[in-house]
Amino acid sequence: MDLLLHPIPRTPTTLSAEDLLARRRAVLQGLASCFSMSEIRQYHSQLIRLGLSSDNDAAGRLLRFCAISPAGDLLYALRLFQRLPNPDPFIFNTLFHSPFLSSPLLIYTQMLLRSVHPNQFTFPSLFKSLSSVCDPRSLSAGRQVHAHVFKLGFHSDSFSQNNLISFYFSCVIPADARQVFDKMPHRSVIAWTTMVGGLCDLGFVEEARNLFDEMPERNSVTWNAMISGYVRNGSYLQALRLFDLMREEGFELEKFTAASLLAACAGLCALEQGRWIHRYIERNGIEVDTKLATTIIDMYCKCGCLEKAYDVFNSLPTKGISSWNSMIGGLATHGRGEEAIKLFGEMEKEMVPPDDITLTNLLSACAHVGFVDQGRKLFDRMVLAHGINPKMEHFGCLVDLYGRAGRLREAEKVIDEMPMEPDASVLGALLGACRIHGNVDLGERIGKRVVELDPKNSGRYVLLANLYAIAGRLEDAANARRLMDDRGVKKETGRSMIEKDCVINEFVAGDKAHPEAREIYDMVDEMLQRIRRHGYVPDTGGGLQDIDEEENPLCYHCEKLAIAFGLMKTKQGETMRICKNLRVCRDCHEASKLISLTYEREIIVRDRNRFHHFKGGQCSCNDYCDHVRFDLPSITMTTSDIFKIKNKSLHRVHISTPNSSKSEHGSLQVQYDAAVKIMLIKNPKF
Repeated sequence: MDLLLHPIPRTPTTLSAEDLLARRRAVLQGLASCFSMSEIRQYHSQLIRLGLSSDNDAAGRLLRFCAISPAGDLLYALRLFQRLPNPDPFIFNTLFHSPFLSSPLLIYTQMLLRSVHPNQFTFPSLFKSLSSVCDPRSLSAGRQVHAHVFKLGFHSDSFSQNNLISFYFSCVIPADARQVFDKMPHRSVIAWTTMVGGLCDLGFVEEARNLFDEMPERNSVTWNAMISGYVRNGSYLQALRLFDLMREEGFELEKFTAASLLAACAGLCALEQGRWIHRYIERNGIEVDTKLATTIIDMYCKCGCLEKAYDVFNSLPTKGISSWNSMIGGLATHGRGEEAIKLFGEMEKEMVPPDDITLTNLLSACAHVGFVDQGRKLFDRMVLAHGINPKMEHFGCLVDLYGRAGRLREAEKVIDEMPMEPDASVLGALLGACRIHGNVDLGERIGKRVVELDPKNSGRYVLLANLYAIAGRLEDAANARRLMDDRGVKKETGRSMIEKDCVINEFVAGDKAHPEAREIYDMVDEMLQRIRRHGYVPDTGGGLQDIDEEENPLCYHCEKLAIAFGLMKTKQGETMRICKNLRVCRDCHEASKLISLTYEREIIVRDRNRFHHFKGGQCSCNDYCDHVRFDLPSITMTTSDIFKIKNKSLHRVHISTPNSSKSEHGSLQVQYDAAVKIMLIKNPKF
């Protein structure tokens, strides 16, 4: 290869000017259809034999493939570049377009040293290149290039300015991006859109919306930038509301906007709106590529409609890895682990190689149904047979797999043997398992590490406080909550949403802001009265699992409000779909089972972790891991047996059993064998 790049003496040619021109044209046409470096080398050798190795047009075409194509060779391109006697701006601009170039400033420096004057295409491509490798050195380089933009008279060039704005956003300096934008003499729609998209990327959604509202004109790209910005930041309701405004202004739904809106529908369990968008895509002949198809499948899975997701999946002529992953992941969150593993087997038969996401989804599928040993085998198989290098999230899934099943020592062993230091998500999985299974000692040790690694996450403090509270260590529970307050960490408010007639109705525990609040609360009272006849008793112990709503009565938790609204607004026999941002508490879980039985309804609830299909008094999760087992030598009980102790004078728990033998452990006095009845007894001398 090197021989081709060293100067070769030109051999005298007997070709006429016309023949030489024809040969040159043929070589250039051949370069346009190259697909490999071996072809490039052949055409390069022909150019050398024709004496055209210094031809900038021909060299530029060689460079374009070598520097930009995934099948190219950047090193070959750089060697070719170094041997060009008089490269023009086109040559330099081609190199700046390379996604593999790690030092664009060095190329720009050579451009200046060779006295090649930048043109209007130089700075846009240079800023793009600097953005892709943005680090402290690139930022410094970018500022220098910014000065050159003014020095060389390109400060009024909109393309250079737009890419300069993108550069500052990539370096997370929105103030500088805004300064460039404000000083632009003429702001095109592209400049406005760049600002809106950049602000959304950094999480400044409100500022982006304010800028969006100020725009003198908008196009479909601008609308999509704002809608997708809302979706990326989890503001799904705002995305759908903005879409309504977009339609009012006469803009048609395009493919990229449709994908963003489907993601918003998935986030809200807005099945009706998701179906409408899917039908719109079909009616208007919008091309459904692999990415859009995957988004549609994901929407149906996350809206609790697996059958329709399967229909879309099976209708695909070719299924990419993202489509397989979406379907396997959907089955996993619905607790259909066996089907997820079976589908993975079909994927292997189709010779589709799995990736990191496949492994994550399979481990999640096994964790939700308790397939511990099978999950471990899949993990080992994916690593050994498919060459997947496990990442942090995979070890977190493995810890969750063992932890949910109560195999805490094995979960801890996974953490100890990880090739990297565990992050808060991995340790949090073990902490959650300790809370489920009542292992206070291990949970306390892990919990203290977690709150230091992730001090702004309220869920970490909540888990630790719950663990202490369940064990009767009220002072430690209070200290955990106090630490959270002292650090200014706010609890995430529990919210439940239900869609009716393409309108999302959102409920917060104890909130009466809904226009039909009185009727909804009356319905809750009627609903609870009816399920009491089937044995419902409010599970005050369940509040220990999620104290996010502890200030509100159990009967008015947001899930119950959403279910009551659904019973009011849907027809008999119609399935209700509810989405909650937190995990469903034990009491709402038990109540939902009885409501499904009493009202003969199927209720599908998606919480933070998974789907729950309530039907006929049962839940699809089979109450897996809903039991809290104390890691004490004397007691095993379910969450429904535990009462939260708010009065500090209540310290002892007596459990009456046929056996009179007693044991005392800390503040808990228990009797062995069968837990029949719990009584809280005041002990003023404690």
